Amino acid sequence: MSKKVAIIKGDGVGLELVSCLTDVLDAVSSDLELITCEAGSTWWEKNGGDTLIPDETWDILDESDACFKGPTTTPGGIGSPKSVAVSIRQKYNLYANVRPIKTFKNTNRPLGDVEHVCVREGTEGLYFGSEVVLDDNVSIAIRRITKTSCQNIARYAFEEAKKRGWDTVVAIHKSNILKETCGLFLDMVDEVGADYPKIEIWRYHIDNIAQQLIKNPQIFNQKILLSTNLFMDIISEECSALVGSIGLIASANIGDDYAMFEPAHGSAPKYAGLDKVNPTATVLAGAWMLEYLGNVKKANAIRKAFEEVIAEGKSITYDLGGTAKMSEMTGAVIKWLDDNQNIKQR
Repeated sequence: MSKKVAIIKGDGVGLELVSCLTDVLDAVSSDLELITCEAGSTWWEKNGGDTLIPDETWDILDESDACFKGPTTTPGGIGSPKSVAVSIRQKYNLYANVRPIKTFKNTNRPLGDVEHVCVREGTEGLYFGSEVVLDDNVSIAIRRITKTSCQNIARYAFEEAKKRGWDTVVAIHKSNILKETCGLFLDMVDEVGADYPKIEIWRYHIDNIAQQLIKNPQIFNQKILLSTNLFMDIISEECSALVGSIGLIASANIGDDYAMFEPAHGSAPKYAGLDKVNPTATVLAGAWMLEYLGNVKKANAIRKAFEEVIAEGKSITYDLGGTAKMSEMTGAVIKWLDDNQNIKQR
């Protein structure tokens, strides 16, 4: 029986990128039932209300085996709805927002080759979304940190290190200032870490690691970077710059029973309709979804195709130093897959 996947088309360049993804999935005969649905600011601007996700989309999500979300725009300002990603993470308890960071061959290496995985708690922290106006002069945002979520995300980080054969989890915090919330986070990292005696725990203050990632990023190679929601949101963006383009970074949001996959970048509305942006992050997130749903071989074939196309350098987009259109780079990946049927099928 084929797996059902909810496909949120998204905003800005989302529709184009999702089209690239579905073309590549067709090229590997993924046998997924793809059900497209609406969510994001484009839908909200037409329909209004207090959410960016319509009821019919929630129904599709509830009935699917996984979700793929194209990039969406989150409107800002007082009274605007919660983001699509945060809403889905919180409803399905997708506590692990994961972004692998690894240099591709034949790409710009601003500070040398890097390889690490950013693991971000995805459901609480400042993204808990509770703010209070005390008076005309004072507004307060609540940073919610729970033992359960810290245990969940720490366990994921240590398991990821174990799976990869890596020896260190880097716990990123600011416990000298946020003594209770970051203190709780570190306590749970230590508690969970006791079950993994072969894996070290390095503690870094958030401001220090922001500096060290620029000063000497290689000390974090083959390490898991772990933190709370907002801290790792920012740090993972910095890490994306280390490989030269956030257009290369796939992202997954993983819970115990469900997962949502997406590119790490935003909706880039100024590029909508221009056939310009890099499809790598989107399609590699889709390959990750294939792996999650049980088809590791075809997922790896897609990854290999992108590695080869990027390394060759003939059909790469502007952010990688090339002149190819989004559709041309996708076409080159599909051609590579077609020319290497033995890899795709085995």
